[in-house]
Amino acid sequence: MKKDPSKGYIAFLGWSLNAIEAAENFDRRYVVVAPPWAEDYCQEHDIPYVPWDFERLNDRSMEIAQTLQDMGVDVAIPLFEETVEWAGAINSVLLDNPRLYGQSLLLRDKALMKRRAQLGGIRVGIFEEAHDHDDVIRFLKRVNQTLLKLDGDPNDPIHLKAFDKAGCLGHRVIRTPDEVDTIPEEEFPVLMESHLDGWEFAVEAWIHDGKIRFLNISEYVTLGYSVFVPATPELEKYRPQITAQIEKLIKTFDIDFGFIHPEYFVTSDGEMYFGEVAYRPPGFKVFELLERAYGFNAYQGLILTFDPKTTEEEITAFFPREVVDAKGHAGCFGVYPRRRVVSRLEIPEETEDHPYFESHELTAPQEETVTKRTAFGTHWGLVYFFGEDPHTMRDLLKHQESLDFYV
Repeated sequence: MKKDPSKGYIAFLGWSLNAIEAAENFDRRYVVVAPPWAEDYCQEHDIPYVPWDFERLNDRSMEIAQTLQDMGVDVAIPLFEETVEWAGAINSVLLDNPRLYGQSLLLRDKALMKRRAQLGGIRVGIFEEAHDHDDVIRFLKRVNQTLLKLDGDPNDPIHLKAFDKAGCLGHRVIRTPDEVDTIPEEEFPVLMESHLDGWEFAVEAWIHDGKIRFLNISEYVTLGYSVFVPATPELEKYRPQITAQIEKLIKTFDIDFGFIHPEYFVTSDGEMYFGEVAYRPPGFKVFELLERAYGFNAYQGLILTFDPKTTEEEITAFFPREVVDAKGHAGCFGVYPRRRVVSRLEIPEETEDHPYFESHELTAPQEETVTKRTAFGTHWGLVYFFGEDPHTMRDLLKHQESLDFYV
């Protein structure tokens, strides 16, 4: 598409072919900032590219902000958790706003994030940092003491999370002191949280000029396995409370533009508890699911809400109306082998024959022995579904957990 020089010039931090394709078909100039391994592909396909190694933090780290500024780039957009801090540092230079770097640190460090949320009057569970195994045992005992557990009562679980990793990576559930011994030394320090009983869900909110421009509620069927959009009416009925929570979050974290992906719990009495918030696109291909359900490109929405030159008219014209404009429900299931030894990929007939089944991105197994899934682990690929009824979608995604895709 022809680029409009009067619109913003954006830099993507990280590698995503879907984001690049969205930018190619949009009216903004763009450049991809990615590790050196992307160079050949970018040259071959004429993709504007600047090499940068995000792993290395050193005295040359300011260089990338200077390079982008000299090119005339207006704003940097983080595509992955690991580039959020870089975006904060770069945007504090490009937009001449030093506060943005501090904000990105809050949106990266889960312990700082929870403290900031608490200061803003947002409900969170009990949390602490752990530096070694003893800290975890102490926290487990203290939480259960607080819950007035008697000797012999089963413990309430606690959750352990990496400070700055995306989603389920490094997430463990600990119930007994014996389980604490299984945590490798190199995982410390970690964030510890009390368990929140309730319905966990995620939100995707595009923000421009401090206001929510589109808010999606993603329904988890099983965390780490499956998600669909839009949510069931049972979860959508909380939309007014969820919107109020997101507005509180925007105010507390001082977010003026861009995109946030928070996770919440709603308890049986309708109370909302904050889990965490990310300042980058969600995993599990939720952007792609939104495009399937609504027809708009979520990455182009990202470009619009980050670009300081976007007009009010553009924003209003771009986003559909939540829920009512959806053509159906789009969901995906992350496959993890249920057997210890596998030899081939075999899509179950009942999955493939279901009218909601659309496609999959599973590949033949590379090796026969399946490594034990630590914590939530990483799925082997996604299976996509689309259909009219949210309850059929929910039950279908749940049912996939009992099927073997690798035999």
